[in-house]
Amino acid sequence: MDYSAAEKAALSTREAALSKLKETSFDVLVIGGGITGAGIALDAVSRGLSVGLIEKGDYASGTSSKSTKLIHGGLRYLKQLELGLVREVGKERANVHHLAPHLVQPEKMFIPIIKDGQMGKMTTNMALLVYDYLADVDDEDKRKMLGQKEAMAAEPMLRDDWVTGGAIYAEYRTDDARLTVENLKTASALGAITANYVMADDLVYSGGKAAGAKVHDALTKETFEIDAKVVISAAGPWVDLIRKKDKSLNDKRIFHAKGVHLVVPRERFPVQQSIYFDLPDGRMCFAIPRDRCTYFGTTDTPFKKDLDHVGITADDVMYLLEGVNRMFEGLNLKADEIESSWAGLRPLIFEDGKSASQMSRKDEIFESDSGLLSIAGGKLTGYRKMSERIVDKVVARLGKGGETKTQSIALGGNGFKDFDGVIAYRSVVENILNEMDLPQNRAAYLVHLYGKQVESILKLVPPEGNAELRLAIAELRFAINIEQVIMLEDWAVRRTGRMYFDKTILDELLPQLSQVFAELSNQSETDRIASLTALQQLSRAHQDFGIPISA
Repeated sequence: MDYSAAEKAALSTREAALSKLKETSFDVLVIGGGITGAGIALDAVSRGLSVGLIEKGDYASGTSSKSTKLIHGGLRYLKQLELGLVREVGKERANVHHLAPHLVQPEKMFIPIIKDGQMGKMTTNMALLVYDYLADVDDEDKRKMLGQKEAMAAEPMLRDDWVTGGAIYAEYRTDDARLTVENLKTASALGAITANYVMADDLVYSGGKAAGAKVHDALTKETFEIDAKVVISAAGPWVDLIRKKDKSLNDKRIFHAKGVHLVVPRERFPVQQSIYFDLPDGRMCFAIPRDRCTYFGTTDTPFKKDLDHVGITADDVMYLLEGVNRMFEGLNLKADEIESSWAGLRPLIFEDGKSASQMSRKDEIFESDSGLLSIAGGKLTGYRKMSERIVDKVVARLGKGGETKTQSIALGGNGFKDFDGVIAYRSVVENILNEMDLPQNRAAYLVHLYGKQVESILKLVPPEGNAELRLAIAELRFAINIEQVIMLEDWAVRRTGRMYFDKTILDELLPQLSQVFAELSNQSETDRIASLTALQQLSRAHQDFGIPISA
């Protein structure tokens, strides 16, 4: 998507957004700037409703930047007979891929079949047959069953004394935070007013009905009210806190499951493709190659502590290391080889007697006596259908808005007919990078994150200096101009994912980037040093888990 001057102003000027939030009486106020809130904002504004959205931190700073980063159909939910969920999200994969083929890329997933594993050859074959049917998978992407030799050829790192066969099926890989931001940018271009670092302190009522929110700007500490006919809470892990303020919290509540992922250099864990395998306790683990790294997880454990500080423990790390070292012969990964990590919370709908990994990933909408609408549960893959369902309720209540249009609204950067066009564009970008004395191996990274927006970024590259620094500066300039970046952390973690997948280079560039950021955002030297120090501490926390070096 190309941005006009007017669109840039709507997207990038937080001060203008705050003014409009104070002055406008909206049809809908969305609380929460994760993928669900972003999807709701886009769905509602595209139906002609006036929309305001606030996020207490940065966009996607909660669950929506800390998933496994897959747009997948939930094969494991066949075990729980969640056939409706598998059908819906299976079909949605193709929809979201069509909306942003650069950002939601096809990814073959390999399942090794091991001796005494949870699923044998026949069970795996039948499960994938049902999966292909429910998800309406194209013929060329349908499951392929492998014998023992074929399975070992597909992934030589596996233990050949365990592997009896395997299967390959189709999924999609994404960047969850960028998917969120592109939904928000598209919603903003259509007229939605969004602001990050604005927290809802309480709801405003009129005649006993929710009619807006009392909020405060986390940066200036200013408080004000936002008026709206309908308030939607898409606050993810924090949904029950808002329901509590509304005095509508009941036995139907949120269960918080912590998911941890670890990142290591690709050369230390050189899997040939994404792999989905059993851990000893029955939980499943993904190992996914991405750019210069391989990441693996997740843990799926109950979490009952501070929702704003979800840490990674030594036990989390050792659990995952033991799992991959057990499966991949000779791997012997150690804790001090971990380059980065992330931990997030999945807001599941509580089901008595079930473990975190057994609980349904279905979404659910809560409607209180005050009219507050809250949505929780669900999967990243299903965000668009979740948004459609809740906006349908708004349309019915307000008597205006019509049917959803998001199935045909391309997201930012999508100028491609299909994925073949994305592949061809990578070659174009490689040539441009070469001409600009920039690293050609960055082409896939740039196209995957930004699509056709790469052209706008490359126009912002400084003429001289270190090649990696020049490219990073251009990305930073773009993010400040177009993507409402308020802090350097917003860019390093959520707009680019560099904190996760390019941390070694990022650490080297941070002092210089902080200078550039300070100049572009009019940051004082005192604030620059403080924010740089905080970001460097965050970087260290992503790889320091209090585990002895020998572990």
